[in-house]
Amino acid sequence: MTLRHLKIFVTVCETGSATAAGEKLYIAQPSISLAISELEDYYGIKLFDRIAKRLYITEDGKRFLQYATHIVGLFEDMENEVKNLDGIGVIRIGTSITIGNYLLPGYVSAFKGMHPHMEVKVVIDNSDRIQQYVLSNKIDIGLIEELVHSSYLVKYKFRDDELVPICAINHKFAEQNQIELTQLCDESFIMRESGSAGRNIFDSIMTMHNIEISPAWESTSTQAIVRAVGENLGISILPYLLVKDALERKEISVFHLKDIEFKREFYIIHHKNKFLTESAKSFIKLCK
Repeated sequence: MTLRHLKIFVTVCETGSATAAGEKLYIAQPSISLAISELEDYYGIKLFDRIAKRLYITEDGKRFLQYATHIVGLFEDMENEVKNLDGIGVIRIGTSITIGNYLLPGYVSAFKGMHPHMEVKVVIDNSDRIQQYVLSNKIDIGLIEELVHSSYLVKYKFRDDELVPICAINHKFAEQNQIELTQLCDESFIMRESGSAGRNIFDSIMTMHNIEISPAWESTSTQAIVRAVGENLGISILPYLLVKDALERKEISVFHLKDIEFKREFYIIHHKNKFLTESAKSFIKLCK
């Protein structure tokens, strides 16, 4: 099998069809289908189910994709590395929103001081999506706020963090230290979207205590949540790093739940099959 076969397979998975893959690679559709068939015959596995003229990747195909993606990516990394032996190159970093807002700028600044000719490309999204970007080789290194879900990912803990319950400064919970968890049931919640690390932690603790919370608002914008809480439209639970400034300006207040803490850990992640360049290793060491 050749690198061409693997690149065709990866592109079919990315685009969702042989026709779209052909258009992206400038290869005729019959040649795309032939390459997939040759892969299946060579390895003795079925990569796609073909139902109603559509392709659906099989479980064997998903496992094969993890290797094919990184073999293709490794070749591209080699091309870039060899062409840029003078230290000019690109490192792709993805982070969760909290880390991206408060920690990443310092890391990138320090990294650029050590590697002034390296270009740093950054994606900031929720932790679930950052893991998916690492798995699909869209980024080289991820910095996330929750447990790793895939056995294909290598993780390194690099920091502890906590989330804090917040409310308006004139809310009845303001500055209180012994709020019972059951008291939250009557409150309106303004929360981050499902899939964000903080939301996942909150939902897990509520489930453990058999408490069902249905947020009145959901937002990907922490700033919007803080402003809404400040207007006493509801309460929330957010990372301390993201609300620290608003607390210091007394725009919102913090309160504490009895016997409940929202602790979490930050992780550096990369794919286990990823070839790490010296610059990538340097960035990881910088964060740790």
